[in-house]
Amino acid sequence: MSTSTKETRSKQDRDRDAKSDEVRDSTLDAWRGVGAEHADDISDKGTLFLKHRSRRLLGDLLRPYKKFVFLLTFIVLVENAARLSVPWLVRRGIDFGVPPLLQGGSGKVLYETVGLMLVAVVLQAVSRISFLRSSGRIGQEILLEIRRRLFRHFQKLDVKFHDRYTSGRVVSRLTNDIDAIMELLANGFDGLITAVLTMVGVGVLLLTLDLKLGAICLICFPILMVLVRWFSKQSGLTYRRVRETSAMVIVHFVETMTGMRAVQAYRREPRNQQIFEDLSTRYQDANVKSFKLVAIFMPGIKLIGNITIGVVLLYGGYLVIGDEITVGVLAAFLLYLRMFFEPMQEISQFYNTFQSATSALEKLSGVLEEEPTVVEPRNPTPLPSARGELHFEKVKFAYVPERPVLPGLELTIPEGQTVALVGTTGAGKTTIAKLMSRFYDPTAGRVTLDGIDLRQLSDVDLRRAVVMVTQENFMFDGSVADNIAFGRPDASRIEIIEAAQAVGAHEFITELPQGYDTDVAKRGGRLSAGQRQLVAFARAFLADPAVLILDEATSSLDVPSERLVQRALQTILKNRTAVIIAHRLSTVEIADRVLVLEHGQILEDGSPEQLMTTDGGRYAALHQAWVDSLA
Repeated sequence: MSTSTKETRSKQDRDRDAKSDEVRDSTLDAWRGVGAEHADDISDKGTLFLKHRSRRLLGDLLRPYKKFVFLLTFIVLVENAARLSVPWLVRRGIDFGVPPLLQGGSGKVLYETVGLMLVAVVLQAVSRISFLRSSGRIGQEILLEIRRRLFRHFQKLDVKFHDRYTSGRVVSRLTNDIDAIMELLANGFDGLITAVLTMVGVGVLLLTLDLKLGAICLICFPILMVLVRWFSKQSGLTYRRVRETSAMVIVHFVETMTGMRAVQAYRREPRNQQIFEDLSTRYQDANVKSFKLVAIFMPGIKLIGNITIGVVLLYGGYLVIGDEITVGVLAAFLLYLRMFFEPMQEISQFYNTFQSATSALEKLSGVLEEEPTVVEPRNPTPLPSARGELHFEKVKFAYVPERPVLPGLELTIPEGQTVALVGTTGAGKTTIAKLMSRFYDPTAGRVTLDGIDLRQLSDVDLRRAVVMVTQENFMFDGSVADNIAFGRPDASRIEIIEAAQAVGAHEFITELPQGYDTDVAKRGGRLSAGQRQLVAFARAFLADPAVLILDEATSSLDVPSERLVQRALQTILKNRTAVIIAHRLSTVEIADRVLVLEHGQILEDGSPEQLMTTDGGRYAALHQAWVDSLA
């Protein structure tokens, strides 16, 4: 291979990688806040909105436990008061309890002080145990409520949302982000409250014990505040980056594992590995930066603390020698200083927890505030028993503005009629099916069922009346019987078997190891594509809808299975309205009526026999091409 050719290919590789990096960077930008896309330079107004939204969610979650929060606050106050009393009691014992004993007097004061210290220690331990038990229970109840809300809301959101919101992001919301909030509830608030109370309490006590020595101790406070402010600002950016890169790693991992068949089929493993390693490296870099911040902050706090203790020891010793303070006061000062700087070191961990939880709350609140575009009516029109008449009234629809899929469709399907939709890819067939199922609402016009606008029907009535079977035929974990009864969980075993027999699935099911109780495995992996399709047909038959939509529902079947289904369809479609979308014209032949579509418009409308005899007709050409392919 020539040098110029190598250079050309190398340049192509670099360009391709650069483009991939742009795609990943833009994807990463989309993670900044959830429910909307954000760039790196999020405006202050947008940041304040996200914070307000997450605080509103947190307040809403804590509202039912308001009384318990006050109780926990009281317990923390008691615990910290007991802890802060120990150095004070040490000072009392040294200054007022020991001297009488040295002079041969009574040890009453010392014994009282030791008793008070024992009470303080026990009170601290009891209050700590009470706090951990109560906060742990409340925290788990809050987490349970978040999980319930998320799962319920994800199910309520429409297909449009789930089309753009990847499964990896869903997993990240329910795992990674929930874990971050759990960490905050378990340790974060407790650590923050303890740190604040300790710092304030110790500061007051130091000034109370001796004003001059206390003022010397507090000289370090401005330096500490500068260091804390620097750390809070830098850690806020860094920990957000950690959360974002962590989420991207999860997304790529889940998407790769979910689509492993496609990955292996197209030999995508090396490129996916490269992308994963790149994302993992970014995640590592973000974590390394966070560790660097901690490596500066924590030793900085210790350095300031040790210098302050040394200064207090020198100056306090000088004051003790000059009889300006007692040894007990100096000992109490040194003990309080250790208490003062210990929570400062814990602030680094708190900021990590707090920033992670804040980022998680922003994402979760964004999801929970997502409004479905397909909304259930507040006062639905009842439809106890649907007949199945469908009507499209000047329906316009576009997935992307200014690019209409349906420019103004007029269509009526009488009850009990079987209609086949045929046409080239992009003609609007599946869009019509989605509008019938109300996975989307029209941009203009309306779709009616028995004269009632679908937007006026409750979800219960609509889903009972209209069922759509797609080529995806998704199987859930569980037995074959469970999957057939998915649309009617209360169905009896006899009804399940009758549904399977009606579609021709009974024979292969009885040959499975446990028959109807055979576990279908993950995504129905134990079944072939044709078998999964037959189970999906049985599921639809058991649901017994007034309108049945088959969107390429026979595409996964081989010829023998398709012939079996063709016979079963005669039973399935009887006495119900049916809409069939299929490229296989063998399926179309059972229809009462065929609509040939192009760019969302009906070009031909008639029975299969009529359209086949139309000279120069689209359907006649399609049918002839299909016949020639079978020859």
